[in-house]
Amino acid sequence: MKNASFIGLKEDDCQKISEKLNVLLANYSVFYQNTRGSHWNIKGEQFFTLHPKFEELYNNLVLKIDEIAERILTLGATPAHNYSDYLNVSTIKESKEVTDGNKSVEIILNSFKVVIELQRELLDMSEKAGDEGTNSQMSDYITEQEKEVWMYNSFLGK
Repeated sequence: MKNASFIGLKEDDCQKISEKLNVLLANYSVFYQNTRGSHWNIKGEQFFTLHPKFEELYNNLVLKIDEIAERILTLGATPAHNYSDYLNVSTIKESKEVTDGNKSVEIILNSFKVVIELQRELLDMSEKAGDEGTNSQMSDYITEQEKEVWMYNSFLGK
């Protein structure tokens, strides 16, 4: 955690936050790939609605993946980068159901639930550590994603 002293944080806090960020990174990476699969394979009457929406989502997810990895580096740790490692720690599992629109949206909603919960845990950890960088990042993600959850639920009529 060579950067800890330079950014005014304790090495132990940076280590714990980085470990949790790597779990978040793994979940985002599986979420991203599932969304790409739905984008590529969606069929039926909802195609023209969901195909571009899924592309919008996976483009947003890939930006967050990069930002999370860069935050891990900022804290002085190394971001995981192998899918085999991601699959070992990710709560989000690979989806094989990518052609049905409603099922894909349900999978997306469940994925948002997982990442929002992890981000709330990171909010608590980063607040206690005085890590404003991670705290602000997680807060921004949650605010944006709560709105996404509302919109995807509205699509399903919930």
